[in-house]
Order: sequence, then C-alpha cells, then structure tokens
Amino acid sequence: MAELTFHESYRTHGFALEIEGTGCPVTKVTGLSEGTAETIEQPDGGSPVVRKIASGVVKFETLVIERNMDGSPFDRLFRDWFRQMFSLNGTSGGSSVRRNGAVLKLENGQEVLRFAFYEGWVKSSKFADLEAGTTNLFKQTVEIEHNGLERVS
Repeated sequence: MAELTFHESYRTHGFALEIEGTGCPVTKVTGLSEGTAETIEQPDGGSPVVRKIASGVVKFETLVIERNMDGSPFDRLFRDWFRQMFSLNGTSGGSSVRRNGAVLKLENGQEVLRFAFYEGWVKSSKFADLEAGTTNLFKQTVEIEHNGLERVS
C-alpha cells in the first residue's frame, strides 16, 4: 500500500505570546522575521559582473502585538513594562528595561513551533480610537524592538 505523503498546512489563527514565561493572550502578531542581512554590490574590476555579498549586519523587524483591553492582569503587565521604560515624572529605564519572550504557534491546542525573541523592549504602546455608536473592541497595539528572533522548535 502506498504511503500518504500529504501534510496539511498549519493555520495562522492558533498562537500565543509569552513574556518572561508568562502567557499573554493576544489577537495578532506581526514581524515574525528571523532577520535580514543587507546586501553589498561588489564590482569585479575589469568584469561586467557585479557580485552580491552579505554585509554581515543582520537587522530584525519590530514585533507588533495587538491585544484586547479587558481589565485583566495582562493590561497591567504591559502598562507596567511601558512605565518602567518611560516615566513622565521621574527616572526612566529606557531601552535597558528588556524582556525575553516567545511567540508560540499552536495547532489544535498543541505547540508546534516556537519563535524566541531576546532582549525585547517596548518601542510604543497605543490604543484604538474611541468612537460613539460602534461595537468595536478596545485594542492595544504594542511594538517590541528586540535583539534577535529565532525559530527554536
């Protein structure tokens, strides 16, 4: 009997976010990029060929996390992290207030992939517009800069 070789693709709707080991419910994650190396074009003297080489510098995309505001302890987790970094009336830690975390890809409730990010810090925190007469959910968007994202499983 022939062996079945078809594998069904994962869906994008099952995922979770961890910050320092604490699971945080979120509704959207963008910026899952393992990095980009800049390209340098190097002409080869006397030849019409221009070679492309890596610069050796790797840049990482900003992780953008979208979450529902619901009065849960997770509202406080992101608020406190932001306040540790940026305080209007006092000392601020700036980008030295860093956290490690991970984005987990779940399939049928089971972890199938893990993307770890390192030394993340909150670049921005913003909230949905308020508008009378709508039924939109009140959301927070958090941008996290980091020093590397890698697929670890």
